[in-house]
Amino acid sequence: MAVIVTELAAREISNIMNQQDLDTGATHLRVGVKGGGCSGFSYILDLTETKKEGDEQWDYSFDVEGNNMQVSVICDPKSYLYLNGTTVDFKDEVMGRGFVFENPNATNTCGCGSSFNA
Repeated sequence: MAVIVTELAAREISNIMNQQDLDTGATHLRVGVKGGGCSGFSYILDLTETKKEGDEQWDYSFDVEGNNMQVSVICDPKSYLYLNGTTVDFKDEVMGRGFVFENPNATNTCGCGSSFNA
Protein backbone atom coordinates (compact mmCIF):
# COMPACT_ATOMS: atom_id res chain seq x y z
CA MET A 1 0.00 0.00 0.00
CA ALA A 2 0.97 3.64 0.12
CA VAL A 3 0.19 7.07 1.49
CA ILE A 4 -2.23 8.45 -1.10
CA VAL A 5 -2.60 12.10 -2.11
CA THR A 6 -5.81 13.23 -3.79
CA GLU A 7 -5.83 15.65 -6.70
CA LEU A 8 -7.27 18.42 -4.49
CA ALA A 9 -4.46 17.95 -1.95
CA ALA A 10 -1.89 17.89 -4.77
CA ARG A 11 -3.26 21.18 -6.13
CA GLU A 12 -2.94 22.84 -2.73
CA ILE A 13 0.57 21.43 -2.24
CA SER A 14 1.53 22.76 -5.67
CA ASN A 15 0.05 26.18 -4.81
CA ILE A 16 2.03 26.32 -1.56
CA MET A 17 5.25 25.32 -3.35
CA ASN A 18 4.69 28.05 -5.94
CA GLN A 19 3.92 30.66 -3.26
CA GLN A 20 7.10 29.73 -1.38
CA ASP A 21 9.11 29.60 -4.64
CA LEU A 22 10.19 25.99 -3.99
CA ASP A 23 11.70 23.77 -6.68
CA THR A 24 8.79 21.46 -7.50
CA GLY A 25 11.16 18.91 -9.04
CA ALA A 26 13.26 18.60 -5.87
CA THR A 27 10.69 19.21 -3.13
CA HIS A 28 8.86 16.34 -1.41
CA LEU A 29 5.83 16.32 0.86
CA ARG A 30 6.97 14.58 4.05
CA VAL A 31 4.07 12.88 5.83
CA GLY A 32 4.60 11.55 9.33
CA VAL A 33 3.32 11.18 12.86
CA LYS A 34 4.54 12.32 16.26
CA GLY A 35 3.36 11.59 19.77
CA GLY A 36 0.87 14.08 21.14
CA GLY A 37 -2.45 15.62 20.29
CA CYS A 38 -5.74 14.88 21.98
CA SER A 39 -5.88 11.27 20.72
CA GLY A 40 -2.27 10.10 21.07
CA PHE A 41 -0.60 10.85 17.71
CA SER A 42 -0.53 13.99 15.57
CA TYR A 43 -0.06 14.13 11.82
CA ILE A 44 2.94 15.95 10.34
CA LEU A 45 3.10 17.56 6.89
CA ASP A 46 6.29 19.25 5.75
CA LEU A 47 7.76 20.37 2.44
CA THR A 48 11.40 19.34 2.21
CA GLU A 49 14.18 18.66 -0.27
CA THR A 50 15.76 16.17 2.16
CA LYS A 51 15.04 12.50 1.68
CA LYS A 52 16.43 10.23 4.40
CA GLU A 53 17.71 6.68 4.03
CA GLY A 54 14.85 4.23 4.49
CA ASP A 55 12.10 6.70 3.54
CA GLU A 56 9.23 5.27 1.52
CA GLN A 57 8.43 7.34 -1.59
CA TRP A 58 5.42 7.62 -3.88
CA ASP A 59 5.16 9.88 -6.91
CA TYR A 60 1.79 11.14 -8.11
CA SER A 61 1.02 12.83 -11.41
CA PHE A 62 -2.17 14.73 -12.20
CA ASP A 63 -3.37 16.54 -15.30
CA VAL A 64 -4.71 19.91 -14.17
CA GLU A 65 -6.13 22.17 -16.85
CA GLY A 66 -3.74 20.72 -19.43
CA ASN A 67 -0.68 20.99 -17.18
CA ASN A 68 1.10 18.00 -15.67
CA MET A 69 1.38 18.41 -11.90
CA GLN A 70 3.64 16.07 -9.94
CA VAL A 71 3.85 15.55 -6.19
CA SER A 72 6.41 13.34 -4.47
CA VAL A 73 5.40 11.99 -1.04
CA ILE A 74 7.91 10.57 1.45
CA CYS A 75 7.39 8.91 4.81
CA ASP A 76 9.82 7.54 7.40
CA PRO A 77 9.52 3.81 8.25
CA LYS A 78 8.15 4.33 11.80
CA SER A 79 5.42 6.72 10.65
CA TYR A 80 4.58 4.39 7.76
CA LEU A 81 3.51 1.73 10.27
CA TYR A 82 0.68 4.08 11.29
CA LEU A 83 0.03 5.72 7.91
CA ASN A 84 0.00 2.78 5.48
CA GLY A 85 -3.17 3.19 3.39
CA THR A 86 -3.86 6.74 4.57
CA THR A 87 -5.35 9.24 2.12
CA VAL A 88 -4.34 12.90 2.38
CA ASP A 89 -7.08 15.17 1.04
CA PHE A 90 -7.78 18.90 1.10
CA LYS A 91 -11.08 20.48 2.10
CA ASP A 92 -12.14 24.07 1.50
CA GLU A 93 -15.51 24.43 3.19
CA VAL A 94 -17.52 27.00 5.11
CA MET A 95 -16.50 25.44 8.44
CA GLY A 96 -12.79 25.35 7.64
CA ARG A 97 -10.00 24.88 5.20
CA GLY A 98 -7.09 22.46 5.43
CA PHE A 99 -5.63 19.04 4.88
CA VAL A 100 -7.58 16.06 6.17
CA PHE A 101 -6.50 12.47 6.72
CA GLU A 102 -8.48 9.31 6.12
CA ASN A 103 -6.48 6.76 8.08
CA PRO A 104 -7.72 3.14 8.07
CA ASN A 105 -5.31 2.35 10.94
CA ALA A 106 -6.86 4.87 13.35
CA THR A 107 -9.02 3.37 16.07
CA ASN A 108 -10.03 6.79 17.43
CA THR A 109 -9.75 10.32 16.07
CA CYS A 110 -10.27 13.68 17.69
CA GLY A 111 -12.96 16.12 16.62
CA CYS A 112 -10.49 18.38 14.83
CA GLY A 113 -9.16 15.47 12.73
CA SER A 114 -5.50 16.30 13.32
CA SER A 115 -4.77 13.54 15.84
CA PHE A 116 -5.57 9.85 16.19
CA ASN A 117 -4.98 6.69 18.18
CA ALA A 118 -3.99 3.37 16.67
